[in-house]
Amino acid sequence: MDFRRLAIAIVLCLIVFVSWEMFFMDKKVIQSPSKSLQTEQTAKETLFNKDLEKSIINKKMIPEKSNVLKPVKKARTITVNTPLYSVKISEKGAAFNSFALKDYKTTNEDNSSLYEMIPPEIQDQGTVLLGLADNSLPGLKQAVFSVNNDADAINVSNQPEKITFSWVSENGVIVEKSFVFSPETYLIGLDITIKNGSNQTIEDNLILSLMKIYSKKKETYGFDGPSALINDSLEQIEAKKIKDKNIYAGTLQWVTVQNRYFMSSIIPTNPVEATMRLFLQDDLLEAQYMHPKTIIRQGMQHDYEYKLFFGPKRTDILKQINYNLADAINFGMFDVIAKPCLWFMNFLYRTIPNYGVAIIILTILTKVVFWPLGTKSYKTMNEMKKIQPLLKEIRAKHKNDKKKMQEETMALHKTYKINPLGGCLPMLVQIPVFFALYRMLYEAIELRHAPFFGWITDLSAPDRLFHFGFSVPMMEPPYGIPVLTIIMGASMFLQQQMSPPVGDPAQAKMMKFLPIVFTVIFINFSSGLVLYWLINNILSIAQQYYIIKKKA
Repeated sequence: MDFRRLAIAIVLCLIVFVSWEMFFMDKKVIQSPSKSLQTEQTAKETLFNKDLEKSIINKKMIPEKSNVLKPVKKARTITVNTPLYSVKISEKGAAFNSFALKDYKTTNEDNSSLYEMIPPEIQDQGTVLLGLADNSLPGLKQAVFSVNNDADAINVSNQPEKITFSWVSENGVIVEKSFVFSPETYLIGLDITIKNGSNQTIEDNLILSLMKIYSKKKETYGFDGPSALINDSLEQIEAKKIKDKNIYAGTLQWVTVQNRYFMSSIIPTNPVEATMRLFLQDDLLEAQYMHPKTIIRQGMQHDYEYKLFFGPKRTDILKQINYNLADAINFGMFDVIAKPCLWFMNFLYRTIPNYGVAIIILTILTKVVFWPLGTKSYKTMNEMKKIQPLLKEIRAKHKNDKKKMQEETMALHKTYKINPLGGCLPMLVQIPVFFALYRMLYEAIELRHAPFFGWITDLSAPDRLFHFGFSVPMMEPPYGIPVLTIIMGASMFLQQQMSPPVGDPAQAKMMKFLPIVFTVIFINFSSGLVLYWLINNILSIAQQYYIIKKKA
């Protein structure tokens, strides 16, 4: 009986042992997350081949445990050349340290260097930085990645090229940043994969950062700083407002940092409820795209898909790229007027390849559209000029009785059927168009380094005839004779002489100085803006002269 019990016990032990070997030993079953969990997580979650990853880790990345400190891996720099740009990527953080645009130069000099989108102040740190909000992966910020290409320079000319940077943490988490460069576009693919080979669950927010040096010299008329398209609405945040509010949440279509002519952007391939966080310390601006919190279980991986844009703020380029990136170009309050004007200016340029001529034609056509309003305004001004002697008599007669003076002035206007506001209201209607053109001509990258004629070789820069070797008060460098601006001031003076004098003597004296004030203000404006204002003044003088002669 005891023998039978012993035999049964041995058989049961064997069954348990064999069952354990068959079903449990070396067979780690990893269950997929529940349906509700998959719904909550916005990144793609899949199993990864753990045996393959183990071989990669053991072969290349995981240091042997030793009490002896080993030297930190020296970071290589990979240069990627495409027909449109040249980008340098450091293995330290797999970050962009340089991004030079081949179709744009720093200045319009023949020997000028290519325009660099990443200024020297942040090239060591780089941009397109990767992190986790709660720092649940120690060492990631200081990580030195390994690239899957032995070449130091890669040329992308015929087809897209994919370059993958990989890093493994001490506990076996693999992080990959894969860039896809194409020869025909400024758009760059960015795929990020986190493979959890550790024995812990990762729960954190992925962060991508764009770095920018924010100029303390405020752009007076254009926008310079971070912006985002959130819930189909453009958010442009001035640097001075960041300290009051630095977090913006919603369906985030892209995050960008921009200056007058260029911008760099992070674009999620599938927009989700995400957050933009902004940080400004001294002159260093950081704009973060923070992905919703995701859970990465042991043996699982998450894939994040983005696009990057580093390039010019040209409407045609951004519309071709899509992702509503063209919405980043915004000309302020009168954007709805400015953009058609920009389109028409570019249309004219395709026929007459000179943006100076295009500005002149655009100004003339704008003046033609408002010709009836201008005519009405100048007719009223002409009538007002005729009754100026009578107005002077009334002011002299009732100089001590303001009420009586006002009554007789109104009676005089009624007698001659003159509406004093008739000279102002038609001009007020034109103000939105003037400001829209003004802002558009200031920010249009098409005018950058665009020549007109003679000494005007850059319509985006102030006009300077000759270059002085000394500074001039009120003038920004380069120093020289602002010929176009002086002519514009003279046209304003002539137009002022043709207009009826202001009733109040004190105001009349102030108005005399207006052409001088405008000349000083315009002395540092781009020559394209000055050209627009000059042509508009000349056309106004011609129209006013025609009305005066016709009514004489």
